[in-house]
Amino acid sequence: MEKKIEDLEFKIDKLHIKEKRSEDLSTAEDVFDLRTRKIIFNLMKKKIINEIFGAISTGKEANVYRATDSNGNDIAIKIYRVKSAEIQFMWKYIEGDPRFTNIRKKPRNIVYAWAEKEFKNLNRAYKAHIRVPKPIYSIDNILIMEFIGNKHIPAPKLKDVELKKPNKVFKLIINYIDRLYNIAHLVHGDLSEFNILIHKNKPFLIDISQAVPLEHPNSIEFLKRDIKNIHWFFSEQIELKIPDPNYIFNQIINGG
Repeated sequence: MEKKIEDLEFKIDKLHIKEKRSEDLSTAEDVFDLRTRKIIFNLMKKKIINEIFGAISTGKEANVYRATDSNGNDIAIKIYRVKSAEIQFMWKYIEGDPRFTNIRKKPRNIVYAWAEKEFKNLNRAYKAHIRVPKPIYSIDNILIMEFIGNKHIPAPKLKDVELKKPNKVFKLIINYIDRLYNIAHLVHGDLSEFNILIHKNKPFLIDISQAVPLEHPNSIEFLKRDIKNIHWFFSEQIELKIPDPNYIFNQIINGG
């Protein structure tokens, strides 16, 4: 077993070399700690993961990597940081969520709950026919999901796209917020042009780990913030007339 882990470490070290241009090595090591490497090795052994390539995105919370499954299909692997996790930020979205009670307020426990939370949120959203990456597997601080992109290239974020039909995209996103609230019974909680991908001219919601159920004490506040963020972004689009955010909010909480 030790030699196999060492082999995996060698592969990951090679991955680090590829990433040095865009990511500091110490940051990469923060993601690929020994425990995480062991989990990845076991996922490879189970043929859930075949190969891991470079980072699609890097952030304070997690890194996302393109990988392939046993059939050669692209998948995305999100690895949440444990050592440098922003525990206080995560806790305000976990506390008050009835799905996560009796969570010990320790970094590793909170990060594991955070990863499981995103997996569960993706499941709810996907079943509500909202465009999100299809969740595949979750364990500890690792989430595996559908890769959104084409020919190994990840889809761009909304903020980086010049939309041909901004009004149509705006309506779709508001519809997703509505479906998230009224069907999945969730509020995204951090929705903006930074965590929406545009793929085949349609929006996909991502980074849904902080999404809270309607029972959460701050769900209404988060819903208003999501609507305002999206309204602000699209109100900057030339010649685009969109409804007032208060009107949108009232329509959603009253069932559309």
